[in-house]
Amino acid sequence: MLYILLFVLCILIFIFGMTIIRFGLFNLSANKLKTWLIKLTSTPLKGMVTGTFITALLQSSSAVMVITIGLISARIMTFPQSIGIILGTNIGTTFKTELITFDLDAILVPLAISGALLIIFKNKKARSIGMLLFGIASVFTAMKGFELLAHPLTTMGFINKFILSINDNLILSLLAGTVITAVIQSSTAMTGIAMGFLTAGLLQLDAGIAIVLGANIGTCITAIIASIGGGKESKLAAFAHVWLNVFGVLLFIPLIPILTENAPLLASKKDVQLAHISVIFNVATSLIILPFATKFGEMILYLHDRHPKRPVS
Repeated sequence: MLYILLFVLCILIFIFGMTIIRFGLFNLSANKLKTWLIKLTSTPLKGMVTGTFITALLQSSSAVMVITIGLISARIMTFPQSIGIILGTNIGTTFKTELITFDLDAILVPLAISGALLIIFKNKKARSIGMLLFGIASVFTAMKGFELLAHPLTTMGFINKFILSINDNLILSLLAGTVITAVIQSSTAMTGIAMGFLTAGLLQLDAGIAIVLGANIGTCITAIIASIGGGKESKLAAFAHVWLNVFGVLLFIPLIPILTENAPLLASKKDVQLAHISVIFNVATSLIILPFATKFGEMILYLHDRHPKRPVS
């Protein structure tokens, strides 16, 4: 039971770290973000580039989706403008997945101390930088916790059976990634957990890939929640986010054996291999949809709006 509580604590520390990183970065650039989102979305390509950049900056696809849905609800932005942003959020979110593969163990304590000291400053910029540093320290501390707790957790009967079952069943791995991500509302945290078990040698790479694919679907729950009560177009944007990830996952499920076999070409460490495969999935999915962005938007209107008032352009 102690190991489970510590594992839950690591998840909370990870999400806390990602949240204050986002606050710090948002405080440093808040005045420009919404302007960029509104102005640089005249075409799907511009929207995708803008969505990628802002998601990488905020370290959260969910945060960008919530901002976008808020702008749509306020009628500052339209659903067609959001298509490119949605494609970009999937690419931008891979930056944080790559970030957590770095080895920062030696500087975690100095990062945390300097971040904590800067947070108490009255200067907004210094405080925001402090949040950023303290958040990074929190995220990497949680990652180390995932790795250290992986072996002790699998000594517990039901967790050992669960790990063995998802290693032998890719669909179950996919569902586990989807459900757990929907509960903790962080695809990066889910990926971090998978990386911890991979590094400990308890999770097979193909199961890890399936978990990450499922996490991309599970993270859509945040956009769906944000769209509640936000009007028809904000709901369409949330549905578009869901369908983009569902299409991508359906496309990549048959490719899992190929990706697993060729993963050593990408990197030597299993966790880095998983991060790189996550990048491949998200970039490929968005680039495949991009030429058909208008048709994709029309499909969303057809499926979820019986009386569309205007064509997607």
